[in-house]
Amino acid sequence: MMRDITIGQYYPAESLIHRLDPRVKLSGTMLFLIAVFAGRGIAGLLLITVFLAAVIRISKVPFGYMVKGLKAVVVLMVITAFFNLFFTPGTSIIWEWKWLRITGEGVEAAVRMLFRLTYLILGTSVMTLTTTPNELTDGLEKALKPLQAVRVPVHEIAMMMAIALRFIPILIEETDKIMRAQMARGADFDQGNLIRRAKAMVPLLVPLFISAFRRANDLAMAMEARCYRGGAGRTKMKPLKYAGRDYAAYAVLLLFLAAVIMLRRF
Repeated sequence: MMRDITIGQYYPAESLIHRLDPRVKLSGTMLFLIAVFAGRGIAGLLLITVFLAAVIRISKVPFGYMVKGLKAVVVLMVITAFFNLFFTPGTSIIWEWKWLRITGEGVEAAVRMLFRLTYLILGTSVMTLTTTPNELTDGLEKALKPLQAVRVPVHEIAMMMAIALRFIPILIEETDKIMRAQMARGADFDQGNLIRRAKAMVPLLVPLFISAFRRANDLAMAMEARCYRGGAGRTKMKPLKYAGRDYAAYAVLLLFLAAVIMLRRF
């Protein structure tokens, strides 16, 4: 399951999505998530599906590689669907036993939430898989720059996000190494029910946390040894500049969001 996590990983390819300004992809992801939660009905869902499929196609990231990231959150999706299915009040009762009840409204809510979670993960994956951590940091810092007027540490926030994204694949690889080492000593992580598997993962936490803190301490010492100082006065090797395709992407995103809202109303 750890190998199925795709958040924070970059998939190199030559595509229009890869060449877009990171600020466009950050804003586009936010607008897409708004559209996902604003969409209603079959028409809105169909429009969102077609739009997401087109973006994935243009990005040239294999669909199977992108869907692989869903495996890591299957349990969360099942739990969310369960609560929506059995605890959504409604008048059209389909099945009832003691305090458990399935209604037509509950089925609709569970299906809608599953679609929303799936699209949320896929939409976020498009951004992270087509944008390097450095580009994401620069884009986030540039987008939040107006907040510096109220003394918000924009550079530090962007740097923390970049470090967190870089550490995700490193910690996944470290977890895989620890699991292999413990399996060689007789540990079993694949047998039993869900609770037993969760308990089997507990011995991984101590060495994983020790490794993470050691890496964080080494990184802090390396930055201090190089006299790193962020914030004002720093220049960029590749300063961000909007191109014509970026303005066109903004226009497409706004038209898409407007269409979803119009379908919701009419």
